[in-house]
Formats: sequence, structure tokens, C-alpha cells
Amino acid sequence: MFLPTTKEEMQKLAWNKPDIILISGDTYIDSPFIGTAIIGNWLSANGFKVAVIAQPDVKTDDIARLGEPELFWGVSAGAMDSFVSNYTALNKFRNDDDLTPGGVNNRRPDRACMVYTNLIRKHFKNTKPVVLGGVEASLRRVVHYDFKDNDLRRSILFDAKADILIYGMGEKSSLELAKALKEGREWRNIRGLCYISKEKPVNSEKLGSREELGSFEECKGDKDAFFKMFSQFYGDSCKNEGSVLVQKHADRYLVQNPKQKCLTAKELDAIYDLDYTREVHPYYEKLGKVKAQETIKFSITTHRGCFGECNFCSIAVHQGKEVVSRSEKSVIEEAKKITKLKDFKGYITDLGGPTANMYGSGCKNGNYELQMEPAPEGRNRGNYKSTEHKRQNAGSCENKRCLFPEQCPNLVTGHDKQIELLQKVSALEGVKKVFISSGIRYDMICSDAAFGEKYLKELADSHISGQLKIAPEHTDDKVLALMGKPNSDLLKRFIGMFESVNSTLQTWDIVPSHSKLFLTYYFIAAYPGCSEKEMRNLQNFIGRNLKMHPEQVQIFTPTPSTAATMMYYCERDLKGNQIFVEKDRNNKQKQKRMICK
Repeated sequence: MFLPTTKEEMQKLAWNKPDIILISGDTYIDSPFIGTAIIGNWLSANGFKVAVIAQPDVKTDDIARLGEPELFWGVSAGAMDSFVSNYTALNKFRNDDDLTPGGVNNRRPDRACMVYTNLIRKHFKNTKPVVLGGVEASLRRVVHYDFKDNDLRRSILFDAKADILIYGMGEKSSLELAKALKEGREWRNIRGLCYISKEKPVNSEKLGSREELGSFEECKGDKDAFFKMFSQFYGDSCKNEGSVLVQKHADRYLVQNPKQKCLTAKELDAIYDLDYTREVHPYYEKLGKVKAQETIKFSITTHRGCFGECNFCSIAVHQGKEVVSRSEKSVIEEAKKITKLKDFKGYITDLGGPTANMYGSGCKNGNYELQMEPAPEGRNRGNYKSTEHKRQNAGSCENKRCLFPEQCPNLVTGHDKQIELLQKVSALEGVKKVFISSGIRYDMICSDAAFGEKYLKELADSHISGQLKIAPEHTDDKVLALMGKPNSDLLKRFIGMFESVNSTLQTWDIVPSHSKLFLTYYFIAAYPGCSEKEMRNLQNFIGRNLKMHPEQVQIFTPTPSTAATMMYYCERDLKGNQIFVEKDRNNKQKQKRMICK
């Protein structure tokens, strides 16, 4: 059932006022791929009256159409930072918006969190707390580099004049906050929250020790200070427990409580087992077609998190490095629901996550313990199969990466579990084909001697439509190291593995020779540390090994609070060494044209 968006809908529910009003920069799709829908349905399932105002008209009093909430306002820019939604890497305005009805980018303001908060305060003086959430708030929670301004900005809490910020995946924190506000309890000890204080908080037995980050004023005037501050902030995000981080802004302090405890598989199942309609709300549907529906309506999320930790990616800081996988039962039940939708044609458009083949993966020494049971009789999978990942308290390694410079021997990949899941979903009545559309880590496939090739054959045989998309990002080993990606030898090895699988499938007449499968590649130009020399190396690699001109080449976009953005601003690598950074707009375009003709 949809959450109400109008007073008429609230009257039908016999509500005088909602407990919580969620404001979003995206249109309202009741989908497990839309953060506002997830948080709204989760709070609703736990007894709170939640309403939604999506893409409010900033030129009118639209944001006030439901009145004032009883507990708090929840404000989000949407699925992406509003500047990423609105501008290209060369700061050109994007005319299209897949999450706006009609597809025209005319309903999402720049700095959406700030604009919506100011509108709320304009119409409601001394209102209930304004709580920021979502990617824009999460990645701008501390002092950060802003590409649009080409300068450092304060925490968005100060600039938006909001009361509270929930960072990361917000289900636990938002529910704890709603309960605390309803019961009149103290909320400043909730994990995953940021708030503003006039004084430094003292060490807390519940939240642990306190660490102070370099102040806004110190960072603003000194790139060395910003480099040190970011390193401390990013390092804390890798810890399992984390500290209370404090950052001075003029005469006040930003206080970031330690990150929220990671969801268990059972908790993640409960969130995705909610009864989503998977439709655009009728109030917004009448405004035009929403293109994103084509991608997400028949797709399924199998897990959260990514331990790849690419330096240009925001997942580590926002969603987390630890992978939490849903149970096979939960995924299959969601697939069954999809098959019952009236316009389902038999195709699951994606079964994956941030990185599809991380489903079921974990660390045998750290954050997971494999629970084993004898395999059913007749199954050709050896003597045992893993059935559950039980989370431990070790967290991710602070000074070691799972996949860079090479795969950690403690990493247990889950290709066998995803093969089984893919096969079971494919076998459901009404399902013709299950696609993998989200990204895969080809280096994990190469490193998995037991199931890597079998997994690749499964993908090529049954789960791609002629092409498999991979993202090497670059092939120059110096640039790859700055990205936190493995060297180019693994790419060449994977290409050879793919061609071998392709040839085998054609020999078996599974793939006709006239429809040979092929790889498509995604690359990044003008990444920090990449000059024309390194792009020429990439150009030569493509000519020798790929024998094609990639069409998917994007210029690096500095997004808030990623390691690569710190490199871009400070012009140094993660060890503090000076690097070349291309900042001229024309030269960035030139680098792209060297690859994408």
C-alpha cells in the first residue's frame, strides 16, 4: 500500500496528522530500490504514521500541503547527490532526469537538502526537528570538497540549518530516533546520527571515546590540514565500532556518533520482505512516465555493501564495506511477488547489488563465520554447502583491503551460492530469464579457482543478453593503484577466460556463432594522477587487447567525501605524495576523446 501524499489520502486513513513527513528529491516510487520508500515503509511497519512529499514545487507552498508532522521531517535529495543528478563532470546542466515524471530535469533543485529545509522553516516557525538523510547528507556530513564551488564547504548540517543528520543506511537509526522522540527520550546517544553542539561532548560509556577532526577553519586554509582530517575521517569509517568524531565550525561543533551496527541478514530480509507496490504513486504517475521504472520494477537486490573499496566510489563511506546478503528464501519470495505483477513479461531485469558477484561473500577470519551442513543427496557440490553467514564483531580490516593489491586469502567468495540462487529464481513459474545487470568484479572471478569459471559460464549461458559489462576503469597500473583497483594483468586474464567460455558455449551450440557474446568496458578519463601519457597507455592497451573503441568513457567527477575527491583537491595520493591532477576542462575532454572517438 502506498504511503499517503495528500490530505485526502490521510483523511481516508483517519489521520489528523502524520508522525513523520518524508521529503524527497526523487519522485515517489514505492520500490525497494528507492530510499524514501524503504525508510517510509519500515517506519510504517513499526507503527508510525508516515507521509511523503516527493519533489515539492519550490516556488509555491507545496511542501506545506500536509501540514506539520508530530515527530520529525525527514529530508533527502534522493538517490543521488543533487549536483551529480543535475550536472555532468564538465559542470554542464543535465536536461534529463530518470527519476522525474516526464524525464525532464525541472523538479530537483541544486543543494536539495538545503532548499527543502529552508522551505520547511519558511512555512513552519519553530517546527519539529528536521532530519537530513540519504546520499547527499551522508557524504556531506563533515567538511568536504564541493566540485561546483571548487572549494571546501562546511558540514551540510550547518549550511542547511537542520537539526539532525542520519548517515549511512538509515533504517535502524531512523527507527530508534522515531521511538525516542515519541517517548520523549534522549536521542543524542543513537548510533549513525550527527548533530550540532555548543560544547564538545564528553566520552560516553555507550558510544566510546571521542576523536577531534581538524576544524572547518583549519581545513579551509590549509590542504595539509584537510588531507589529515579526511584520512582520520575515512579511517574511522573502516572501524567496526568507530569513535565519536567532533569537528569545530566557528564557535560550534559537529558531533558524529559512531556508525550504526550493521544489519544482520535476518534484519535485511525483514526490510525487503515488506509489501512494496513497485509502482509510481498515482499522484505523480499522472505527471508523466518515470524512466527509472524500466530499470528497477522487475529487479531484485540480493545484498548491500561492497568490500571493493574503489577510491572513487561513495559506497564505503555511505553504505559500508561489509557485505550483508539476504537469505535465499527472501530473494525467491520477492521474485515470486514480481511474477504476479500484471505487466510482468517473464524477465527479471537484475538480480544483484552494488557488485553482483559479492552475494554470499565474507571474511572467514573476520566479519563472517560460515555455517555448514551436508549437501542434499545427489547434488554435485562436494560434501558440504554453506547455508548461512553469521556476522561476527571483528568488522573490516583497518589497514588492509579485501581486493587490492590482490584478493585477500581470508575472503570467501560466494559464486557457488549465487549460481544456485540464479538457477532457483530462473526455475520459478512465469520466469523466462534472469539477468545480471549490476556490475561484477572480474578479478574475483579470476581468483576463484573452485567456482569462478563455472560462475562465468552460468552468466554467459543464461544471464546476459549478448554482452557482459565490466568496469576496468583504466589499464595503466599507476592509475589503477590510485583507484584501488588490481593491475591490468587480471583484465587480460579475464578476457582470455571469457573468450574460452564463449568458444565452449558455441561448441555446445548454446550460443550460435552468429550471435557471439562479447564484453563491453567502462573507463574513466582525467582521474587524479592520470595525464595524457597514461591515457595513451590505455589507448594502446585497448588497441592491442580489446580491438574496439569503448563507448562508455566518463570524465572523473569529484563527489563529496570519496578518497579520489580528496586526491583531486589536495593533488596527492593516499600516502601524501604529490600527483598530477588534470583540472582544465578542455584537457579533460581531450583525455576522453583519446579513447571514445
